[in-house]
Amino acid sequence: MDNIIIRHAVAADGTSVYRLLSQLTERVNNAVLFDELFESAVDFPNTIYLVAEDNGNIVGFISCHGQILLHHMGWAYEIQEMFVEEAYRSKGVGKRLLKHLESILEHIDYDVIEVTSSHKREGAHAFYQAHGYEHTHRKFTKKKI
Repeated sequence: MDNIIIRHAVAADGTSVYRLLSQLTERVNNAVLFDELFESAVDFPNTIYLVAEDNGNIVGFISCHGQILLHHMGWAYEIQEMFVEEAYRSKGVGKRLLKHLESILEHIDYDVIEVTSSHKREGAHAFYQAHGYEHTHRKFTKKKI
């Protein structure tokens, strides 16, 4: 795993990130729309998209978005997506993505980093807890009808 490079994502990474996130959820199922959304969001202020690359192949992705939350009296950053190719799991790629993100945020004034993870992803929960994240909230969602 010495070949792994963590870097900021660019618009041209959209196809590779689509491939990863379509494995994470069935909601990612329209490559054309995904590319449009990815390209428009990759350079948003207060948005951080990072990829893990192995010899030119993107094998991991993490996204984080910052916003002012009044109940935090400041900025909160939330990890929205994180996915690592199965062949690269348990080899430190996810840890490197997370640590790189945290190193970027060290230079930004914020109150908290939060993570949303499906209740089904117990391995992801253990991963975050092993890296100092506490289970403090429940998240509720309502789909548009």
